[in-house]
Amino acid sequence: MSHALIVLPEDSSAEILGAISQAKVTLSIKMFVFRDLSLLREVIKAHTRGVRVRVMLNPQRRDGKKENDETRAALNAAGIEVKDSNPAFDLTHEKSMVVDDQLAFVQSFNWESEAFLTSRDYGIITSRESEVADILACFDADWHRTTFVPREPSLIWCVGNGRQRLGEFIDHTKHSLWIQNERFQDPVIIEHLVRACRRGVRLHVIARSLHKLKKEKLAEAASGLRILEDVGAKIHTLKHVKVHGKLLFADESRAIVGSINLAPGSFDSRRELAIETTKGHLMEQIHNILRADWTMSKPMDLSDQGLLEELKKRDPEVREDLGLAHP
Repeated sequence: MSHALIVLPEDSSAEILGAISQAKVTLSIKMFVFRDLSLLREVIKAHTRGVRVRVMLNPQRRDGKKENDETRAALNAAGIEVKDSNPAFDLTHEKSMVVDDQLAFVQSFNWESEAFLTSRDYGIITSRESEVADILACFDADWHRTTFVPREPSLIWCVGNGRQRLGEFIDHTKHSLWIQNERFQDPVIIEHLVRACRRGVRLHVIARSLHKLKKEKLAEAASGLRILEDVGAKIHTLKHVKVHGKLLFADESRAIVGSINLAPGSFDSRRELAIETTKGHLMEQIHNILRADWTMSKPMDLSDQGLLEELKKRDPEVREDLGLAHP
């Protein structure tokens, strides 16, 4: 197999449930949000039949919101080893699983029911030995609160080499670049994208609607998208599903999938994981889903008036926050 692709919501949770049900020796799960009951039941079943299960859960969001307490209680009650994720990071946004030390999942989606039903999200399943070993090595390091040193060049880690790797990926793009991401806030990544547009790369962006972002993220996100539109990028948002995936697709031949938002926090203070792949059959799949999504998308109105209309209910100070001119 080497690499296989999961696309949500079309593929549902079937691949993950199947992998858990087939586990024989170990399951190592690191998750930002874990609330899906079908996955919880399958993990508990694996433990019951003798699989050594270890689960690391992000304890809370930066605003203090806790989403994993019920799952943690259920896992503890079942006798499963469960820990908070590594406190060395503001939070752990990585979503990964290693099965029997032989198969690894690198995902943009959380383990919650809504993701499997209403979100555009992606995952890569890898059986490549060096990739699986590195993901497991990071799990062990975070589990034991020790330092992790990445070795596998196809994996992209934050905190670590994330901003540099994504910048290089953009810089090496020659003809076309598609990006699906929730937020476009990191100024360094925006700079790389501007340079790509200026050298003639066709940039297609599918972003989350701005009014669905947190109020404190609106100004940076709107500004980043307006800069890209100013240099010729086409900016759309989806009409049929929520944009949550984190995907870069270059020249129809290279892709990055994982948990990394294009925001400073992801690069500088969070545990994140993404994977780069060039597998031909995956490139065709990704190309087809992006083309289909583009037909089911609409342009974002990033004009002053458009932003006022979209955001005035979300942010009463939108004119001041975005530096928009008074009529």
